[in-house]
Parts: sequence; structure tokens; C-alpha cells
Amino acid sequence: MLSHTLLVVASVALAGCDVSHVLEHSTEPPPKPYVFSYTAGRFPGHTDRQHSEVSDGSGVVRGVFAYVDPRHQVRTVNYVADKEGFHPILSETPPDHPADSEAVARAKDKHYQLYAQIAQDHNEHPYPDGSSVPRQSAAVAAAAAKHAQLFRVIAEQHARIAAEREQLEQEHEHLQELSQEH
Repeated sequence: MLSHTLLVVASVALAGCDVSHVLEHSTEPPPKPYVFSYTAGRFPGHTDRQHSEVSDGSGVVRGVFAYVDPRHQVRTVNYVADKEGFHPILSETPPDHPADSEAVARAKDKHYQLYAQIAQDHNEHPYPDGSSVPRQSAAVAAAAAKHAQLFRVIAEQHARIAAEREQLEQEHEHLQELSQEH
């Protein structure tokens, strides 16, 4: 009963509140000048990114953000955004992509040659005739034969165990029959 009374009192109190500020719709955006800044990290006490931004209210926004890149270098970008667009200014240009070593260059060349050969073969023979079906190497054939032999041995062992178990069950049943007769 007390809860119903409190509910009614709360409803009456809320009905008498001034909500005109919620009902009024303004077409004007909120004031344009603003400032914000934050610092964040992956765990407490660790910082790996920062961002701050200032708007002067005339449509020009200036800011800076910094982050730690995968090479653990701090990258900082200053920017200005205005009617002409977004204009980033990098504090440091990222490093050039590393050149391939001699071994990598040879591996890439071999890969491209093999790829070109396979593409050419597929263009000449779009439907395999069976001659291009993968064949087992000698090592794979030997491993398959060993596996088949082991499978046969295990199957024989399982058959022997099953026969022994069946014989034991028959002996157990026979002993039970004898004990019931006496």
C-alpha cells in the first residue's frame, strides 16, 4: 500500500514539473567555440594517444593528435579544418618502405614465375584431363602403407580382445548357471 501511495505522489510531483525547455525546439546549433582534450592508454598509467582540439567559433578548427605507431615511434599530426577542407601537417614523415633483400627478391621472382606458369597452364587446359591430378610421392606412399599396416594390426588386436571378452562373458554366464543349480 505504501509503495502505491509513493508512486501516486511521485507521479503527481513529476506532472507538475516545468518541462518547457524539453518541448522547445531550437533550430540554432549550440555555440560553436569549443575546446577539448584527452589522453588515453591501454591500461592505467600508460599513455599511447592524445588529442586536443580548439574551435574559434568561425568554422575554423585547429587540433593535434599523437599516437604510438607499431614501431613504437610517436607520430604527431597537427591539423586545421576550415571551409577549404582538412589540412593535416605531419610532424615527421613516416619511414620509407624497406627495400627487399636479395633473398626476398629472388623468392618473389620465383613466385611470380611459378604463378605465370600455372596461369598459362590453366589457360591452355581449363579442364583438367587427369594428368594434372596430384600424385603421391614415395614418402607419402610409404607413410600411407605404414598407416594401413598399423590399422590392420590394431583391427586384429581389437578383434582378439572382443573374442576374449565374449569368451569371458560366456564363462561368467556358465558359472552363474552352475551356481543357481546348486
